[in-house]
Amino acid sequence: MIEKVNPSHPDKVADRIAGALVDLAYTKNYNARMAAEVLIGHGLCTIITETSEHIDHSEVRAIVDRIAGPKYKLRYVPNQQDKHLAKNQSGKIRCGDNGIFKGTTITPEQGELADIAREIYKRYPTDGKYILDGSRLIICQSNAKTKDLKKQYPDAIVNPLGDWTGGPGVDTGATNRKLGSDMGDSVTGGGLHGKDLSKADVSVNIWCWCQAQTKKRPIEASCAIGDESVNGVPFEEIVEVARRYIQYIGGFEKFAEWGLL
Repeated sequence: MIEKVNPSHPDKVADRIAGALVDLAYTKNYNARMAAEVLIGHGLCTIITETSEHIDHSEVRAIVDRIAGPKYKLRYVPNQQDKHLAKNQSGKIRCGDNGIFKGTTITPEQGELADIAREIYKRYPTDGKYILDGSRLIICQSNAKTKDLKKQYPDAIVNPLGDWTGGPGVDTGATNRKLGSDMGDSVTGGGLHGKDLSKADVSVNIWCWCQAQTKKRPIEASCAIGDESVNGVPFEEIVEVARRYIQYIGGFEKFAEWGLL
């Protein structure tokens, strides 16, 4: 079974804002350091960053307005990256944190729901959540007529409580709270979003996932902060694989829309 949420779900709005901040940091420095946490809902957006780059309040304001709309009061708390973490990256890119990782192949069920979620989102680009458990399809889609969705998906459970509105205007979203939707069976511990490529949660997760799709089998890895290689592969090489993947997707903000699935 698998759950997917779409890019307008409050948690994904938070992920997309965090991703856009990482994208912005990389426009300032090829090896930028960024960790961003976002909490958004009910008219307030709180953002805390730890970064090597100067990012002005006006730049953050523009990102929030573009992704979530101008109705949110912004509380932005920028911080310099911790000196010990910064020293870890001095002269060479090393694993920026500890972690365990697992890449798995996409199952037919996961692929089917990913397609359904994207198809619905094309028609209704508002908050939505979808579940597929064997033959049981559950669709919760805001700002849509239940009867219209039932015509397209007659065997699905659609909006069990009736038509509804959603989004961070009536709910709260936070960064990296939808790992199952983003990663399926590859979920281990760390989240994918709001982090630069020195963070193993991003780069090693992407590398393991890409390896699993190529080799058609699960790939597992672990690392300690400061490691210069993972599974015998130089960490710098893993970072470049992840960088190319993110560039292919269209950036960290785009990556945050659907994750790896």
